[in-house]
Amino acid sequence: MSDWIDIHRGDAPLIVCFPHGGSAIPQDLEARLSSPWLARKDADWHIARLYAFVRERGATTVATSISRTVVDCNRDPSGASLYPGQTTTGLCPVETFDGEALYSAETPDAAEIERRRKAWFDPYHAAIAAEIERLRAAHDLVVLYDAHSIRSRVPRLFEGELPQFNIGTDDGRTCAPALRDAVTQICAESGLSHVVNGRFRGGWTTRHYGRPDNSVHAIQMELAMRGYLTEPDMPSPENWPAPLSDAPAVLPTLHRVIDACLDFAKGRS
Repeated sequence: MSDWIDIHRGDAPLIVCFPHGGSAIPQDLEARLSSPWLARKDADWHIARLYAFVRERGATTVATSISRTVVDCNRDPSGASLYPGQTTTGLCPVETFDGEALYSAETPDAAEIERRRKAWFDPYHAAIAAEIERLRAAHDLVVLYDAHSIRSRVPRLFEGELPQFNIGTDDGRTCAPALRDAVTQICAESGLSHVVNGRFRGGWTTRHYGRPDNSVHAIQMELAMRGYLTEPDMPSPENWPAPLSDAPAVLPTLHRVIDACLDFAKGRS
């Protein structure tokens, strides 16, 4: 397996994926970028560390160290927008979430995008598909939990402050109502804000693998970063990324959410 894909294999019927936690950029590509800091600004910072406890629960984890600036492993590989009519970034982004240009030299053309897809996107998803197949051979059903985070305020993408917990099931298509409802109830009981199928209703990973009729249930969780680190008013190279909090406010709820996913997968919900 490639050294930029990290797979931890567990025996429980749960896979937790981290498509945006990486910050690695090939040297030749970094030379073309307007700013190495801008190129890493929109990473899901510390996300795999936040969810490290899932391995103790027997979950499988799949993560890539490659920056989403190189290729976004949660976008439709065809280039089609997952959120028609709304601002979003592409398979190989050319600007940050805030609209800042990522390239000082030429932006990737169709041929380069195809090369990056084959080099990084395809192997990442082949790894996920293989883990689903492995666990489906041992369990009646499998839950795929796609873990994400984003700054609480990104005016170009959404108005105001994002809810703390953003649960995505592509409007109910990617998992059974029982799983959605269990996760939603836990988030509601946290006392922190939450929404179901709001601005982030599930990216390509959730939509592609979520096949309830085939016993694979996928759910996305987009966290507002304020729940596990101190967000600056204006991110800069001097203050961003901020460190992971010693006691993340969202962590007790995430423990319960992951346990609910396992209970559902094992038929205990």
